This record gives sequence, C-alpha cells and structure tokens, in this order.
Amino acid sequence: MTKPDKKEEENSLSKNNEKEKEKTVEDKLKETEEKLLRALADIENQRRRFEKERQEAFDFGGFNFARESLSLLDNIDRAITSFKNDNNLKNNKDLDKIIDGIEIVKRDLISIFKKNDINEIECINKKFDPNFHQAMLEVEDNTRNPGTVVQEIQKGYMIKDRLLRPSLVSVTKKREEKTEKMAKVEEKDQKK
Repeated sequence: MTKPDKKEEENSLSKNNEKEKEKTVEDKLKETEEKLLRALADIENQRRRFEKERQEAFDFGGFNFARESLSLLDNIDRAITSFKNDNNLKNNKDLDKIIDGIEIVKRDLISIFKKNDINEIECINKKFDPNFHQAMLEVEDNTRNPGTVVQEIQKGYMIKDRLLRPSLVSVTKKREEKTEKMAKVEEKDQKK
C-alpha cells in the first residue's frame, strides 16, 4: 500500500471541511429559525400575560378600597339601628328626618357599589358555603336541614366574581336528642 500523498490528503480534508461548513450553515440556519420561533412564542405569551394582568388591574384595582368602604355601609346600618333604639331620640319629632337623611346616603353608597359590580351575597335560608360564608355560631334546629344559614351577622359582598368579604352567619345543626337513659339519670339528679 502506498501512502497517499499530502496533496490528496489536503484535498480530502478540504472537501470534508466544506461539507461540514455546508452542514453547519444549514444547521445554524435551522437553529436560528428555532430560536426565532421560540422568541416569538415567548413574546406572544408575555403579551397575553400582560393583557390579562392589565384587565385584572382594571377590574379589581379598587379591591382594597372597596373592601375598606364596606365599613362605611356597616356603620350607617349601626347608626340607624342606634338611633331607632335610643329612648331619648324616640320621642324626638325630627328622628324620622334624620333617619331618612341617613337612608339616602346609604342608598347612594349602595348605588355606587352596584355601578362598580359590588353586590351583596344573599345567604339567609341558603346552604352554608365556606367559599362565601363564615360560620360564627351554630344553632340547634331540627326543622331545617343542617348547614342552613338562619341569621346574617354581617353582610358579605362580591366584586364581580371575586369574594370581597364573606358573610358572617349562624348555621343550623341537628339538635342532639337525649337518650332515655340520659334523661332518667338527669331526672334522678334533679330529685336529689
């Protein structure tokens, strides 16, 4: 076997290098194209995220302000109740005018809330839902299904489809019936 001479070796190496360069250029083109497509997809995802965040900021930007404003409505209700229950004011001929003025302010505030999609949660005689209600106490009642809301301690509100403040409620539970043995034991204890 004869050794290939240097020229042939160089020719063969240069042909291989050219093929590699050609492949590399094509590979680089494909690689660049993939990177470009990924970058475009990232930009589109970022645009969608930004749009969603912008819409949520627009819809719920006043969330904290709205939640804190609910205390105004609570205080107006307390004031009306307080005026109606005050014995000194009951005899005052102007009490009805004062209460009417406060009721007008309350209606205006409720109207502003409704314009901004802030609505009261209806809960009386509804099934207890921990997503909208917070149980403050349980009431024994066998006439209603257990878990029924029977009293609203503080009104709850929604802003659009988001909970602004849960309703504070009283919920029914089954009355525990005493067994005959327990009743007899109690009777004996009472006789002693």
